[in-house]
Amino acid sequence: MKPSMIEILATAMFGLAVLHTFCVKRFALWAHRYPPGSVRENLLHFLAETEVVFGLWAAALFVGIGAVRGSPGQAVAYIESLNFTEPKFVFVIMVMAATRPVVRLAETVILLAARLIPARESLAFYVAALALGPLLGSFITEPAAMTLLALLLKRRYFDREISRSLAYATIGLLFVNVSIGGTLTHFAAPPVLMVASKWNWDMTFMLETFGWRAAAACGISTVFFAMIFRKELGQLEAVRDGEGGVPVWLTVLHVLFLALVVAFAHHPDVFFGVFVLFLGLVTATREFQDALKLREGLLVGFFLAGLVTLGSLQAYWLKPLIESLSGNALFFGATGLTAITDNAALTYLGSLAEGISAELKYALMAGAVVGGGLTVIANAPNPAGIGILQDAQVFKQEGISPLGLLLGALIPTGIAILFFWLLR
Repeated sequence: MKPSMIEILATAMFGLAVLHTFCVKRFALWAHRYPPGSVRENLLHFLAETEVVFGLWAAALFVGIGAVRGSPGQAVAYIESLNFTEPKFVFVIMVMAATRPVVRLAETVILLAARLIPARESLAFYVAALALGPLLGSFITEPAAMTLLALLLKRRYFDREISRSLAYATIGLLFVNVSIGGTLTHFAAPPVLMVASKWNWDMTFMLETFGWRAAAACGISTVFFAMIFRKELGQLEAVRDGEGGVPVWLTVLHVLFLALVVAFAHHPDVFFGVFVLFLGLVTATREFQDALKLREGLLVGFFLAGLVTLGSLQAYWLKPLIESLSGNALFFGATGLTAITDNAALTYLGSLAEGISAELKYALMAGAVVGGGLTVIANAPNPAGIGILQDAQVFKQEGISPLGLLLGALIPTGIAILFFWLLR
């Protein structure tokens, strides 16, 4: 079937957006050539924000559709035909998960696990956070797990005097582990959500088929990196929190609101109502709260909305490609394609193919989650992690390099391939 002019335009915009993500570091360097506060400096810094990339090119597509169709109404109709529930959900869950009571609770749980590891706290916390933390994504959703872990790792490691080698290895490990760590259940990882109902995958199936592989891969990848960087990690002093305590009742209320948002994840009108009530609670208890990360959440939501806008018109080439592959080709093809398009979009397109075998379903899902840490656009929670970590001390000067992320993710991706495909 011949693609339409709009589909070709969307693919061109999508390709430019992908190229733009690999150029954000260059825009940040160019910005330093101009006087601080000048229009050029501010514009280049804006273009260097990873989270705005897909939103900007989606806006260009919006204008392009209006021009091609000869009517702005056609562009509006296209936007209104899309489902933006996931960007809205990620915005809400990211803001709620980044509050002090929730972060302190997660830190306490990880510290308890770290005490069981016979090593210095800085090394033990690293292992506990990156081996066990991503598995929480199977229950509190991957975006929430990413937000919590990024905040904890930023304060304990990325804001310290660590090497860039450790920084990129850790961010790559975090992204890969979160991507596979959400597969213990059928309701928390975006790529799983896209197919679970249609393919009749329940929690028992996920645990038996994907869950144990995810847990093993997360554990081995984390221990591998901990051993490589054990000297540097062991030299870091333990971080002590100087802030006052958080009342137990307030932590319980935060967890309750978080649970309600997760429960109504497919109903934006409901979870936005819950979010507004949550904002009232935060305002009333401001002495126990930090500033809400509304800007970071909005930027990540904007990124994902742009990805939905551009990615929805890629079905004309992605779907036939998926249907033409089999076995090894589908697994490794899905792993590679995930790096240049959101893995949830990939599994959704695969679900449109009728009559594919159980083996091919597994290959598509396994490849999609295994490749979810290679780039910022590979998995929906990744922009949340980038949004939090890009302001860390170790990345202050040049920002987070897409190439550095890719290289940091290669080893944990390889270990995930071992468990998800080679050891079947």
